[in-house]
Amino acid sequence: MTATLPGQTTPSEETAVTSTLESPTAEAVATGTAPAPVVRRRRGRRAVGLVLPVTVFAALIGVWYAITYLVLDPGRRFLMPAPHTLITDALLDPTITDKVWPALGRSIVVTFAGLAIAIVIGMLWAIAMSQSKAVESSLYPYAVALQCIPILALVPLIGFWFGFGFPSRVIVCVMIALFPIVSNTLFGIQSVDRGHHELFTLHRAGRFTRLLKLQLPAALPAIFAGFRISAGLSVVGAIVGDLFFKQGEPGLGILLSNFSSRLQGAPLFFTIVVTAALGFAVFFLFGWLSKLVVGSWYDQSRDR
Repeated sequence: MTATLPGQTTPSEETAVTSTLESPTAEAVATGTAPAPVVRRRRGRRAVGLVLPVTVFAALIGVWYAITYLVLDPGRRFLMPAPHTLITDALLDPTITDKVWPALGRSIVVTFAGLAIAIVIGMLWAIAMSQSKAVESSLYPYAVALQCIPILALVPLIGFWFGFGFPSRVIVCVMIALFPIVSNTLFGIQSVDRGHHELFTLHRAGRFTRLLKLQLPAALPAIFAGFRISAGLSVVGAIVGDLFFKQGEPGLGILLSNFSSRLQGAPLFFTIVVTAALGFAVFFLFGWLSKLVVGSWYDQSRDR
């Protein structure tokens, strides 16, 4: 056993100090003052994050072409037209785009209307359950039931009750997008560190102050995770509502049904791609909002 003189550091302490000095903070990396190897590693990860999705996309396009030209007979290629035909026979065809773009606008309106209502109802529902165990035990089973009930079984009833127009489409969208907001918000509020609660109790903070200044800010990462999930589901809700409520101005769902019934392969796949692009756009919009609201402190805490 080696004795340590006053003022002398042990090897383990020297290692800890060295690792602390060599590990850059997120601010150092962001401002460019971090060591060169760390910056290169960060750039390498970003490059990999861009290259891998592009590689997978190229592979999927290759598989698509292989199925079209190697698997399907020439007489059945309309079932899965080649990717370039989506451009030549749909995107560059005014008779198709004059139907798709207005339908896309109507589906966007339904998507955001249903998502906004789901956010308001879901957050109020979760906040009410977080403030009382009795309220949680009374209301949470119905949130689970709303998630478990097949929405397609309720769609005809919604049409009979509220008509077959815009309100019914929004209601379907709300029902599909509601549960992730409720569950993630409730989970985030209930996951606040006990020590933080004790600090607020020490300062005799009221229930409203605790909710507004502690629980909701701490739950923001979970809340926005629920928003991102519900954003994609709201697009599904808009399409499902269109498929069943075939009245009024057509949305993307009605176009999918029409193109499918007419065996128009290229317009059908083009509409599917547009629908998927809408889902991606809404999802990444809320991902960007999440980084804007909580990324400045939440990402740094995860890095540490």
